[in-house]
Amino acid sequence: MENDFADRDESVERGAAGAPRHTRRLSDKILISFHHACDQADFDVANDLLVILEKMLKRPNAGSDSNRRKSIESLVAAHERLWLLRHPEARES
Repeated sequence: MENDFADRDESVERGAAGAPRHTRRLSDKILISFHHACDQADFDVANDLLVILEKMLKRPNAGSDSNRRKSIESLVAAHERLWLLRHPEARES
């Protein structure tokens, strides 16, 4: 039985040799999942995903400097979104 899971995953393309080529980094997929959890108002899961993402970014080999900076900026923005969702009264002031 052939595994067609990669065919259903929008982030996987086929390379020249027919092998799956992933077009999104794992950290990007976790961030997308975080936003989905926020959209579903599942703030505990969203927080857990941020903890995982932060752990990944703390690794010494987390990528090039420009990618790392962008990833950290995305992490900060995600923390801010989660905080605002948990404290809607803060938007009023």
